[in-house]
Amino acid sequence: MSSVGLLYVGAVLFINGLMLLDVVPARAAAAMNLFVGGMQVVFPTIIIAQADGDASVILGASGLYLFGFTYLYVAWNTLTGASGEGLGWFSIFVAACAVVYGIVQFTHLGDPVFGVIWWSWAVLWLLFFLVLARGRDRLTRVTGWFTLLLGIGTGAVPALMLLTGTYVTGAAPALVAAAVFAACFAAAWVLGRPRQQRSGRVAAGTMTGGRTDAEL
Repeated sequence: MSSVGLLYVGAVLFINGLMLLDVVPARAAAAMNLFVGGMQVVFPTIIIAQADGDASVILGASGLYLFGFTYLYVAWNTLTGASGEGLGWFSIFVAACAVVYGIVQFTHLGDPVFGVIWWSWAVLWLLFFLVLARGRDRLTRVTGWFTLLLGIGTGAVPALMLLTGTYVTGAAPALVAAAVFAACFAAAWVLGRPRQQRSGRVAAGTMTGGRTDAEL
């Protein structure tokens, strides 16, 4: 994933986390999802068209669509009031693909830090699946906090490190990254548990077209 694209993935995850936490209204978050979703569909298409059959370039660009379609789907649900089940089931597909992309980072690309990052995204999209497709509204605030924290930890921070030439990878940095993301999940779990019955229903409704547990 390009450093510029990764920076804006961090931005949209940050905004969507705030949306799930009832801080940013769903319609206010739709624009960022449209902008970043469009970017993550147009840019990889251009890259693949110019790859001249280079398998490694095509592989690197292919994962961007998973994010682009997710953000466009969020915008569609928000603007049309569509239910979130489709996005939820797409999210489990994204989660499974993210596991594979993480393995590829370890086995083929020699970048274990991004392997850990891909696996953290797999966990996040699994949470999207549980909230949207399975109606686990009690996990909405946990998912919101985890989305927000990963927007910073897996988007903004590594993107800025790549842009400034300070990014490093290897076994030791990967262990540090794994510890950080485990801490992010623990923090999201702790921060997301209070007020779950009140805010969970409201936030889940923003991504499911306004439907709550009684309707899912």
